[in-house]
Amino acid sequence: MTARKTILLLALVTIAPVVASYAAYYWFPRNKYTNYGELLPTRPAPLVTGSRGAAPFTLSDVAGKWVLLVAAPAACDAACAQALYAMRQARTIQNQEMDRVLRIWLASGPDAPDPALLAQHPDLVVVRTGVPALADWPAGSQRIYLVDPLGNQVLAWPLAPDVKAMAKDLARLLKASRIG
Repeated sequence: MTARKTILLLALVTIAPVVASYAAYYWFPRNKYTNYGELLPTRPAPLVTGSRGAAPFTLSDVAGKWVLLVAAPAACDAACAQALYAMRQARTIQNQEMDRVLRIWLASGPDAPDPALLAQHPDLVVVRTGVPALADWPAGSQRIYLVDPLGNQVLAWPLAPDVKAMAKDLARLLKASRIG
């Protein structure tokens, strides 16, 4: 090989990875989002009020905890039961960190929640509301919401989420967070 061919080959070998990286970055972009849930704009969560037993309840009563929140009629249907199950499983998967997460069911309507359903969810906080409680939230009441310890809305998932993906989102937030 001549010296000229050697220099050109050496230049090609050193420049090729740079060109390939630019081509891969611009022509084959990765997914923009790595989270499963819908990231909500950072702002305080809309007001949630109701009663927890005989005591009044507001979302500020649980400040300092991550809150998984779902609103559904007290006469829980299959979608409601699926959402409560997903919230329980996503919280349980967190192992040692699960004490940082609180689950709240905003139960509306005149009916009382089914005692058998409540027995399946022993640490679920049931808040009775007179009206659909999440009407002011970005996607209404047809979602599961996550509220941070400072009272800001963070993520929203569908009522029938992929439990593992939801738990992964929650784990990522708990790992990165130093609050709550």
